Amino acid sequence: MLRRMSVALMALAAALVTPVPAQAAADPPVIRTDAGRVRGETTAEGKQFLGIPYAEPPVGKLRWKEPRPVRPWQGVRTAQDFGNTCVQGASWDPGYEEPSHTEDCLDLNVYVPHVSVPEGVARRAVLVWFHGGGLTAGAGQDVVPDTFARQTGTVVVTVNYRLGAMGFLATTGLDGEAHDGVSGNFGMLDQQAALRWVRANIGRFGGDPGRVTIAGESAGGRSVCTQLASPTAKGLFRAGIIQSGAYGDCGARPHGTAVAQGADFAQKLGCTDLACLRAKPAAEILAAQSAFDWAPVAGGDFLPRQPEEAFARGAAAGVPVMNGANQDEGRLFAFARFDLSGTPLTAEQYPAVMREDYGDEVLARYPLSAHPSPTIAYATAQGDQLFACPALRLDSTLAGRGKVYAYEFADRTSPPFASLRNLGTDFDFGATHVNEVQYLFRHFGLRSPLNAEQRTLARQMIQYWGSFVRDGVPRATGQPAMPTRPGTVLSLRTPSVGGNVPSAGVHREHQCNLWDSESVTLNG
Repeated sequence: MLRRMSVALMALAAALVTPVPAQAAADPPVIRTDAGRVRGETTAEGKQFLGIPYAEPPVGKLRWKEPRPVRPWQGVRTAQDFGNTCVQGASWDPGYEEPSHTEDCLDLNVYVPHVSVPEGVARRAVLVWFHGGGLTAGAGQDVVPDTFARQTGTVVVTVNYRLGAMGFLATTGLDGEAHDGVSGNFGMLDQQAALRWVRANIGRFGGDPGRVTIAGESAGGRSVCTQLASPTAKGLFRAGIIQSGAYGDCGARPHGTAVAQGADFAQKLGCTDLACLRAKPAAEILAAQSAFDWAPVAGGDFLPRQPEEAFARGAAAGVPVMNGANQDEGRLFAFARFDLSGTPLTAEQYPAVMREDYGDEVLARYPLSAHPSPTIAYATAQGDQLFACPALRLDSTLAGRGKVYAYEFADRTSPPFASLRNLGTDFDFGATHVNEVQYLFRHFGLRSPLNAEQRTLARQMIQYWGSFVRDGVPRATGQPAMPTRPGTVLSLRTPSVGGNVPSAGVHREHQCNLWDSESVTLNG
């Protein structure tokens, strides 16, 4: 058995370095989808098809409607540029210096490697990536996974979906239009529409519709968590990867809460009916949405119960899952609150801020003397509460319905991701939120900022992720197995600080006995 596995791995390794013939590289590739033909382009890494519409543009009367199949087109559609980004505000991320008011945005991007399919394998495994951005920002183009596709021998799809109010508004009027009487999940339904497009079309790009893994970071990871609990997603994927997505225990808004928020939102816009809301320019919708929380809604066919309850009851997809968080998640958010504006948290302010946001018990657990600065002390508590401990809880909850492989990205030498590098700050971000993405993909399409040691870790991570996408088990050459026992994670680190090692101490290190206790009442 081991010999057969070794032969198969050698065959795959040989296939992954097979050069593409010169003539094949010169011809712009054309693929027929179920809606029409698309012309992509050939790059050094493979073939890519950008900005393919997977649903009818949700504009006019289709605003706040479930996604509908895209209308067929004649001729060959050029697929060499990214589509529009969905409605969102400006941010510090590269390419988002100006807001987007475009609702015609339901596109996806497909990346196909040059490398040959290994002998005996009919089609490639597929990774579908949902971007992060708090469900109010971002786009599929935020990552360029062409190198990942080549190195793993997989097809990768990145997806746009509706955001903010456009994606998650629930009102009594919209409930009346919904077939199940529950509105507010338009962005999540977009993701499922994209997965149905993948099921119908990815075979024409060399992908295997029966071997689809969904993955995402932050809000993208939360999306994966939500789709795992959705009965209407059944059969659309066979595995999931949740990166920093367990915040809030993957909770959705109760239907009544979402509708009440929708009423307040409509009132802010001066609207009393759907006709008024649909007539509002996207810019006005965007301006009004910042005061509200936008998230999936529980109570309908899409999400009959909260994800945590679905997992605990076994009423969720029993597919393999990789789940993890970053060691210093909170540093990004604490920096944005304090240091970004030139007002870092001071030692004098620290006790009062901690008491106001978390209370005396948390302050006692995070003494300023144990941290290099007040901002980092605050960030440590915030990251433990929002990300680290929810991820560990999710491992335990998910374990009851299928295999869960747990990791923690712990490279504190990692360079700040592109948005932070552009700020020119010397703040110590460590292994903060989002930082692991640049180890897997070209973030915002930029060249990798990683040094030699970090590139070694990146290659190992790509092997873990790629193996999971292909086979449902994360493996990397010469590296330890990713743990499946709740409470133990694989700590991902560079070789000079010990390399990748299983760690059973993360629950203690992140003070999870405190954050898991019902005695902690947050004041912020």
